[in-house]
Amino acid sequence: MSRRYARILVAGCAAVLAATVGATTAFAAATWTIQPGGPVSLKSGTFTLKDPRTGTTIRCSSAGMSGTLQSGSGLPGTGIGSVTAASIALCGSLGSFTVTVTGLPWHVNLTSYNATNRVVTGRLSHVQLHLKGNAFSCHAVIDGTAATADDGIVKFSYGDGTGRLKLLTTGGDLHFYVRSCAGLIVSGDPATLSATFTMSPAQTITSP
Repeated sequence: MSRRYARILVAGCAAVLAATVGATTAFAAATWTIQPGGPVSLKSGTFTLKDPRTGTTIRCSSAGMSGTLQSGSGLPGTGIGSVTAASIALCGSLGSFTVTVTGLPWHVNLTSYNATNRVVTGRLSHVQLHLKGNAFSCHAVIDGTAATADDGIVKFSYGDGTGRLKLLTTGGDLHFYVRSCAGLIVSGDPATLSATFTMSPAQTITSP
C-alpha cells in the first residue's frame, strides 16, 4: 500500500468516525425529561381557524384538549404524549360554524428546547378537523396531505415558566379540502390554527 493511499484511507476513516460520533451525540441530546407527566388538560380562550389565501377567519370562543404525557427522563421526543379528547365551541358569528375534532388520538412530538427562555417546540401530528356551516352550505375537512389522510401537523411552543401551550401558524402542513363553501375557503388552500392553552397540571419539560 502506498503512503498516499494510506493517508487517504486514514483520513476517510477519521471522517466517518467523526460523523458517527457527531450523530451519536446529536441522538443522545434528543432526549427529554417531563415532570410530573401523566394526565393533562388544556383550555384556551379564542381558537382561530384561517384560510390565509382568501383571508377568511373563523373565530371560536374556546377550545379544550385532554390527554397524557410520559413521565421521567431519557424519553424520546417522538410520541411522548397524546391528545385523546378535544372540543371547539361556538365558532363564527352567532355559532354559524361547527368545528369538530377528528383523527384522535393526536400525537405529541417534541423537537427542540431553548434553555435560556425555557421554551419547548414541538408538533401535534395526526391532526384532522371537520368544518360545517350552520347558516349556509359549507363542508370542509382540514387535514395534511389529503382529506382522509389523518396526517395533519400543527407546530406548537410550550413555556415551562408559564404552563401555556401555543399553537403556531407556521411550521405545519394543514390544508382545506372543501366540498362547498361559497368561496370563503378554497380546496387546497393552507389552513392555520391559533390558540393559547393553559395546561393543568403545569409541566416542566426539559432537554436533555
